[in-house]
Amino acid sequence: MPLPPVHTLDLHFQDVPGTIASYLLPHPSGAVLVECGPGSTFDVLTRCLAKYDLTPEDVTDVLVTHIHLDHAGAAGHLARHGATVHVHHVGAPHLADPTKLLNSAERIYGDAMDRLWGTTHPVPADQIHELHDGDVIEIGPLSFTALDTPGHAYHHMTYLLDGICFTGDVGGVRMQGTGHVMLPLPPPEIHLGLWRESLTTLRQADIDRFAPTHFGLFADVDWHLEALERALDRTEQWTASTMEDPPPEVLFKTHVSAWQRDLARADGVDAATWNRYETANPPWMAAAGLKRYWKKHGADAATT
Repeated sequence: MPLPPVHTLDLHFQDVPGTIASYLLPHPSGAVLVECGPGSTFDVLTRCLAKYDLTPEDVTDVLVTHIHLDHAGAAGHLARHGATVHVHHVGAPHLADPTKLLNSAERIYGDAMDRLWGTTHPVPADQIHELHDGDVIEIGPLSFTALDTPGHAYHHMTYLLDGICFTGDVGGVRMQGTGHVMLPLPPPEIHLGLWRESLTTLRQADIDRFAPTHFGLFADVDWHLEALERALDRTEQWTASTMEDPPPEVLFKTHVSAWQRDLARADGVDAATWNRYETANPPWMAAAGLKRYWKKHGADAATT
Protein backbone atom coordinates (compact mmCIF):
# COMPACT_ATOMS: atom_id res chain seq x y z
CA MET A 1 0.00 0.00 0.00
CA PRO A 2 1.50 3.40 -0.95
CA LEU A 3 2.08 5.79 1.89
CA PRO A 4 -0.32 8.74 2.19
CA PRO A 5 0.92 12.26 1.43
CA VAL A 6 2.39 14.44 4.15
CA HIS A 7 0.44 17.68 4.55
CA THR A 8 2.13 20.68 6.18
CA LEU A 9 -0.38 22.48 8.40
CA ASP A 10 0.53 26.12 9.02
CA LEU A 11 -0.54 27.05 12.54
CA HIS A 12 -0.05 30.82 12.02
CA PHE A 13 1.59 31.22 15.40
CA GLN A 14 1.01 34.78 16.68
CA ASP A 15 -0.75 35.43 13.35
CA VAL A 16 2.56 35.02 11.52
CA PRO A 17 2.47 32.44 8.71
CA GLY A 18 5.18 29.88 8.14
CA THR A 19 6.57 29.70 11.68
CA ILE A 20 5.16 26.54 13.34
CA ALA A 21 4.13 23.44 11.40
CA SER A 22 2.12 20.39 12.30
CA TYR A 23 2.47 17.52 9.84
CA LEU A 24 -0.69 15.60 8.93
CA LEU A 25 -0.61 12.02 7.66
CA PRO A 26 -4.04 10.46 7.02
CA HIS A 27 -4.43 6.70 7.39
CA PRO A 28 -7.37 4.30 7.01
CA SER A 29 -8.53 4.72 10.62
CA GLY A 30 -7.99 8.46 10.94
CA ALA A 31 -4.86 10.58 10.95
CA VAL A 32 -1.48 11.07 12.59
CA LEU A 33 0.00 14.42 13.53
CA VAL A 34 3.74 14.92 13.92
CA GLU A 35 3.92 17.91 16.26
CA CYS A 36 0.75 19.70 17.34
CA GLY A 37 1.81 23.23 18.22
CA PRO A 38 0.84 25.13 21.37
CA GLY A 39 -2.56 25.37 22.97
CA SER A 40 -2.87 28.91 21.62
CA THR A 41 -3.10 27.59 18.04
CA PHE A 42 -5.47 24.67 18.69
CA ASP A 43 -8.36 26.47 17.01
CA VAL A 44 -6.19 27.05 13.94
CA LEU A 45 -5.16 23.39 13.98
CA THR A 46 -8.83 22.39 14.10
CA ARG A 47 -9.58 24.57 11.07
CA CYS A 48 -6.60 23.09 9.22
CA LEU A 49 -7.90 19.57 9.88
CA ALA A 50 -11.33 20.58 8.59
CA LYS A 51 -9.79 21.38 5.21
CA TYR A 52 -9.12 17.64 4.91
CA ASP A 53 -12.57 16.69 6.23
CA LEU A 54 -11.07 15.73 9.58
CA THR A 55 -11.77 16.73 13.17
CA PRO A 56 -9.65 16.39 16.34
CA GLU A 57 -11.57 13.17 17.04
CA ASP A 58 -10.07 11.70 13.87
CA VAL A 59 -6.50 12.16 15.16
CA THR A 60 -5.53 8.75 16.51
CA ASP A 61 -1.89 9.53 17.29
CA VAL A 62 0.34 12.52 17.94
CA LEU A 63 4.13 12.22 17.69
CA VAL A 64 5.92 15.07 19.44
CA THR A 65 9.65 15.56 19.05
CA HIS A 66 9.95 17.10 22.52
CA ILE A 67 7.78 18.70 25.16
CA HIS A 68 8.48 22.40 24.59
CA LEU A 69 5.20 24.26 24.34
CA ASP A 70 5.54 25.30 20.70
CA HIS A 71 5.80 21.61 19.76
CA ALA A 72 3.63 19.75 22.27
CA GLY A 73 1.50 22.31 24.10
CA ALA A 74 -1.72 21.14 22.40
CA ALA A 75 -1.06 17.42 23.05
CA GLY A 76 -3.44 17.39 25.98
CA HIS A 77 -6.19 18.96 23.85
CA LEU A 78 -5.88 16.12 21.33
CA ALA A 79 -5.67 13.51 24.09
CA ARG A 80 -9.05 14.77 25.33
CA HIS A 81 -10.38 13.81 21.89
CA GLY A 82 -8.87 10.33 22.20
CA ALA A 83 -5.36 10.57 20.69
CA THR A 84 -2.37 8.58 21.89
CA VAL A 85 0.70 10.78 22.37
CA HIS A 86 4.14 9.40 21.54
CA VAL A 87 7.04 11.15 23.30
CA HIS A 88 10.59 10.65 24.56
CA HIS A 89 10.54 8.71 27.83
CA VAL A 90 12.30 11.56 29.68
CA GLY A 91 9.66 14.06 28.58
CA ALA A 92 6.66 11.81 29.20
CA PRO A 93 6.15 12.63 32.92
CA HIS A 94 5.93 16.34 32.04
CA LEU A 95 3.08 15.71 29.63
CA ALA A 96 1.21 13.71 32.27
CA ASP A 97 1.77 16.49 34.81
CA PRO A 98 2.89 19.73 33.12
CA THR A 99 3.15 21.71 36.36
CA LYS A 100 6.96 21.99 36.37
CA LEU A 101 7.03 22.64 32.63
CA LEU A 102 4.53 25.48 32.96
CA ASN A 103 6.21 26.96 36.03
CA SER A 104 9.52 27.00 34.19
CA ALA A 105 7.93 28.60 31.13
CA GLU A 106 6.19 31.22 33.27
CA ARG A 107 9.52 32.28 34.76
CA ILE A 108 10.75 32.88 31.20
CA TYR A 109 7.65 34.38 29.55
CA GLY A 110 5.85 36.02 32.45
CA ASP A 111 2.70 37.88 31.47
CA ALA A 112 3.03 36.71 27.85
CA MET A 113 2.35 33.04 28.77
CA ASP A 114 -1.33 32.97 27.82
CA ARG A 115 -0.89 35.03 24.66
CA LEU A 116 1.94 32.80 23.43
CA TRP A 117 0.96 29.34 24.60
CA GLY A 118 -2.69 29.32 25.60
CA THR A 119 -3.98 26.49 27.79
CA THR A 120 -1.92 23.33 28.32
CA HIS A 121 -3.87 20.26 29.46
CA PRO A 122 -2.27 17.16 31.00
CA VAL A 123 -2.18 13.98 28.93
CA PRO A 124 -3.61 10.95 30.76
CA ALA A 125 -0.84 8.46 31.52
CA ASP A 126 -2.65 5.64 29.74
CA GLN A 127 -2.62 7.72 26.53
CA ILE A 128 1.15 8.28 26.60
CA HIS A 129 3.53 6.00 24.70
CA GLU A 130 7.06 6.44 26.05
CA LEU A 131 9.80 6.12 23.43
CA HIS A 132 13.42 5.04 23.46
CA ASP A 133 16.07 5.23 20.77
CA GLY A 134 15.25 2.99 17.80
CA ASP A 135 11.65 2.31 18.77
CA VAL A 136 9.30 1.68 15.84
CA ILE A 137 5.76 3.07 15.93
CA GLU A 138 3.32 1.22 13.69
CA ILE A 139 0.10 3.04 12.88
CA GLY A 140 -1.86 1.41 10.06
CA PRO A 141 0.44 1.47 7.02
CA LEU A 142 2.73 4.04 8.66
CA SER A 143 5.97 2.90 10.30
CA PHE A 144 7.94 5.59 12.14
CA THR A 145 11.38 5.05 13.66
CA ALA A 146 12.27 7.20 16.65
CA LEU A 147 15.86 8.42 17.00
CA ASP A 148 17.15 9.86 20.25
CA THR A 149 18.68 13.19 19.15
CA PRO A 150 19.67 15.46 22.06
CA GLY A 151 21.36 18.83 21.75
CA HIS A 152 18.43 21.22 21.70
CA ALA A 153 16.95 19.27 24.62
CA TYR A 154 17.83 16.00 26.32
CA HIS A 155 14.32 14.70 25.71
CA HIS A 156 14.34 15.10 21.92
CA MET A 157 13.22 12.53 19.34
CA THR A 158 13.53 12.70 15.57
CA TYR A 159 11.14 10.57 13.52
CA LEU A 160 11.92 8.78 10.25
CA LEU A 161 9.20 7.74 7.84
CA ASP A 162 10.04 6.40 4.38
CA GLY A 163 12.88 8.86 3.81
CA ILE A 164 11.22 11.84 5.51
CA CYS A 165 12.94 13.07 8.66
CA PHE A 166 10.79 15.06 11.10
CA THR A 167 13.57 16.90 12.89
CA GLY A 168 11.75 18.99 15.48
CA ASP A 169 14.37 21.52 16.58
CA VAL A 170 17.58 19.48 16.33
CA GLY A 171 17.57 20.06 12.55
CA GLY A 172 17.50 23.82 13.11
CA VAL A 173 15.07 26.55 12.08
CA ARG A 174 14.77 27.31 8.37
CA MET A 175 12.09 29.39 6.73
CA GLN A 176 10.74 28.46 3.32
CA GLY A 177 12.56 30.06 0.40
CA THR A 178 15.75 30.71 2.38
CA GLY A 179 19.27 29.37 2.64
CA HIS A 180 19.69 30.11 6.34
CA VAL A 181 19.63 27.51 9.12
CA MET A 182 19.36 29.02 12.60
CA LEU A 183 19.91 27.09 15.83
CA PRO A 184 17.13 27.29 18.44
CA LEU A 185 19.09 27.80 21.67
CA PRO A 186 16.68 28.24 24.61
CA PRO A 187 17.49 27.29 28.19
CA PRO A 188 17.87 25.02 30.05
CA GLU A 189 19.19 21.98 28.16
CA ILE A 190 21.11 23.00 25.04
CA HIS A 191 24.38 21.12 24.64
CA LEU A 192 26.41 21.76 21.51
CA GLY A 193 28.54 18.63 21.89
CA LEU A 194 25.48 16.37 22.05
CA TRP A 195 24.01 18.32 19.13
CA ARG A 196 27.04 17.35 17.05
CA GLU A 197 26.48 13.71 17.95
CA SER A 198 22.88 14.05 16.79
CA LEU A 199 24.11 15.59 13.54
CA THR A 200 26.16 12.42 13.02
CA THR A 201 23.03 10.36 13.70
CA LEU A 202 21.14 12.29 11.01
CA ARG A 203 23.99 11.89 8.52
CA GLN A 204 23.91 8.14 9.00
CA ALA A 205 20.15 7.89 8.41
CA ASP A 206 18.54 7.31 5.02
CA ILE A 207 16.90 10.70 4.47
CA ASP A 208 15.36 12.19 1.32
CA ARG A 209 13.58 15.16 2.88
CA PHE A 210 13.82 17.16 6.07
CA ALA A 211 10.67 18.35 7.84
CA PRO A 212 11.66 20.77 10.61
CA THR A 213 8.84 22.10 12.74
CA HIS A 214 10.03 25.61 11.84
CA PHE A 215 9.18 25.28 8.91
CA GLY A 216 8.15 22.94 6.09
CA LEU A 217 9.64 20.26 3.84
CA PHE A 218 13.10 20.58 2.27
CA ALA A 219 14.68 18.22 -0.27
CA ASP A 220 18.27 19.56 -0.21
CA VAL A 221 19.30 17.24 2.61
CA ASP A 222 23.08 17.35 2.11
CA TRP A 223 23.09 21.14 1.91
CA HIS A 224 20.92 21.41 4.99
CA LEU A 225 23.22 19.13 7.01
CA GLU A 226 26.25 21.18 5.99
CA ALA A 227 24.44 24.40 6.94
CA LEU A 228 23.50 22.88 10.30
CA GLU A 229 27.14 22.01 10.95
CA ARG A 230 28.22 25.56 10.01
CA ALA A 231 25.65 26.93 12.44
CA LEU A 232 27.10 24.75 15.21
CA ASP A 233 30.63 25.86 14.32
CA ARG A 234 29.67 29.53 14.37
CA THR A 235 27.82 29.18 17.66
CA GLU A 236 30.71 27.44 19.38
CA GLN A 237 33.23 29.99 18.08
CA TRP A 238 31.10 33.02 18.91
CA THR A 239 30.25 31.77 22.39
CA ALA A 240 33.84 30.93 23.28
CA SER A 241 35.19 34.27 22.06
CA THR A 242 32.37 36.32 23.60
CA MET A 243 32.50 34.64 26.98
CA GLU A 244 36.19 35.44 27.32
CA ASP A 245 35.14 39.06 27.88
CA PRO A 246 31.33 39.09 28.04
CA PRO A 247 29.40 42.33 27.57
CA PRO A 248 27.52 43.77 30.56
CA GLU A 249 24.41 41.84 31.53
CA VAL A 250 22.10 44.60 30.35
CA LEU A 251 23.63 44.43 26.84
CA PHE A 252 23.97 40.67 26.41
CA LYS A 253 20.58 40.04 24.80
CA THR A 254 21.17 42.87 22.35
CA HIS A 255 24.63 41.46 21.60
CA VAL A 256 23.26 37.99 20.85
CA SER A 257 20.38 39.35 18.76
CA ALA A 258 22.74 41.47 16.65
CA TRP A 259 25.04 38.49 16.05
CA GLN A 260 22.16 36.28 14.94
CA ARG A 261 20.71 39.01 12.72
CA ASP A 262 24.11 39.52 11.09
CA LEU A 263 24.35 35.77 10.32
CA ALA A 264 20.89 35.80 8.75
CA ARG A 265 21.61 38.95 6.75
CA ALA A 266 24.81 37.38 5.39
CA ASP A 267 22.67 34.48 4.14
CA GLY A 268 20.31 36.86 2.33
CA VAL A 269 17.46 36.94 4.86
CA ASP A 270 15.38 40.09 4.36
CA ALA A 271 13.50 42.01 7.06
CA ALA A 272 10.11 40.35 6.49
CA THR A 273 11.60 36.87 6.59
CA TRP A 274 13.65 37.77 9.66
CA ASN A 275 10.36 38.54 11.40
CA ARG A 276 9.33 34.93 10.83
CA TYR A 277 12.64 33.68 12.23
CA GLU A 278 12.26 35.91 15.28
CA THR A 279 8.70 34.72 15.86
CA ALA A 280 9.64 31.05 15.62
CA ASN A 281 12.95 31.39 17.46
CA PRO A 282 13.37 34.62 19.47
CA PRO A 283 17.06 35.60 19.67
CA TRP A 284 16.70 36.69 23.31
CA MET A 285 16.05 33.04 24.14
CA ALA A 286 19.47 32.22 22.69
CA ALA A 287 21.03 34.73 25.08
CA ALA A 288 19.56 32.91 28.08
CA GLY A 289 20.36 29.49 26.64
CA LEU A 290 23.97 30.24 25.74
CA LYS A 291 24.65 31.86 29.09
CA ARG A 292 23.36 28.80 30.93
CA TYR A 293 25.23 26.46 28.59
CA TRP A 294 28.52 28.28 29.14
CA LYS A 295 28.03 28.32 32.91
CA LYS A 296 27.45 24.55 32.97
CA HIS A 297 29.74 23.37 30.18
CA GLY A 298 32.02 26.27 29.30
CA ALA A 299 35.27 24.71 30.49
CA ASP A 300 34.59 21.55 28.50
CA ALA A 301 33.44 23.53 25.45
CA ALA A 302 36.58 25.66 25.44
CA THR A 303 38.82 22.61 25.25
CA THR A 304 37.02 20.71 22.48
